[in-house]
Amino acid sequence: MRLENKTAILTGAGSGIGRAAALAFAREGAAICVADISKDAGQKTAADIVSAGGSAFSVQADVSNYDQVAAMVDTAEETWGKIDILVNNAGYGIGGTVVDTPEDDWNRLMATNVNGVFFGCKAVIPIMTAQGGGSIINTASAVSVVGIYNRAAYVASKGAVAALTRAMALDHADAKIRVNCVGAGTVESPYYDTLFKESAEPETLRAHLEQRQLFNRLGKPDEIAAAMLFLASDEASFCTGSTLFADGGWTAR
Repeated sequence: MRLENKTAILTGAGSGIGRAAALAFAREGAAICVADISKDAGQKTAADIVSAGGSAFSVQADVSNYDQVAAMVDTAEETWGKIDILVNNAGYGIGGTVVDTPEDDWNRLMATNVNGVFFGCKAVIPIMTAQGGGSIINTASAVSVVGIYNRAAYVASKGAVAALTRAMALDHADAKIRVNCVGAGTVESPYYDTLFKESAEPETLRAHLEQRQLFNRLGKPDEIAAAMLFLASDEASFCTGSTLFADGGWTAR
């Protein structure tokens, strides 16, 4: 029960890493605000937490919209009277170089992957400051420090998340707010399930993605959730401004 009596907002918690983290946090005693752009997916995660004996409610929110993020945070504060943990997890990727990425696609991805983190922190940090502290975890990626082909917008967005994490850690240390991020490797998720289904050579694509990790396999959502859980817990009380890589050794190459 490492998060007993804690409260946590997790975005993108209807599927993949976000869902795994929400379930893990709830098992450790936290009350969960499950936020997702998909109303049905968010409700399913919250219902699964409650049926397992935990405490949760769901909020439909598009993190690229500040008004929706602020409403999400207001709902959580009104429900609990405090917000101990924020996990800015919502995000996605697109293919393309800077030459062939349409401007609208670039802006849309940045609005979710980068603005979503900015908005969540902008809304939550004043609350955490007033209550005497808190923990923020952002989902970055191994590509925040290494490049990959044909993913210019995604790489740029995750590099921005890691840099913003460090900046906020400096700005809000005096308020006892810890800000860290997880540098995930390539992880089994609905996003990659779709890529495999749409690929003309799914086995070749999977093999390529697996070979980027030293363990020659994709990560599991639960493995990333475990890293987030550590950073959220008091066990990480001396950690701020850091990126915890859970990438199967990708960045060691």
